[in-house]
Amino acid sequence: MIERFQPTSTPPSAGPYSAGMKVGNLLFLAGQGPFDANGERVGSTFADQARATFDNLERVANAAGTSLKNAVRIGAYLRSLDYRDELNTVMAEYMDEPYPVRTTIPVELRGFDIEVDAILFVPDAG
Repeated sequence: MIERFQPTSTPPSAGPYSAGMKVGNLLFLAGQGPFDANGERVGSTFADQARATFDNLERVANAAGTSLKNAVRIGAYLRSLDYRDELNTVMAEYMDEPYPVRTTIPVELRGFDIEVDAILFVPDAG
């Protein structure tokens, strides 16, 4: 069974996709950025933008019964790889060791500095 998650506390999708899709014990999270529930950009520093991005991912994860602490894969898309150290610091605020696998890719982002997608494990509720 496939279950869709689109919490109203996260920005609306910018196209025909879902914020999260759960298949079995895996939750696939679409890329989130530093935007509030109305789609307005937030955060004046990279660290602020990264926290807003991870907060959005956490909201979708919570709606599906899990958290970023259960991440198994992270895709981080940065305007510049110069932000990598700050990303590491902020990511450690949301996840514990063993950290998930991660790919960090420099991309052209317009008006913001970070987007992150993820795959999470969803433990059995029982």
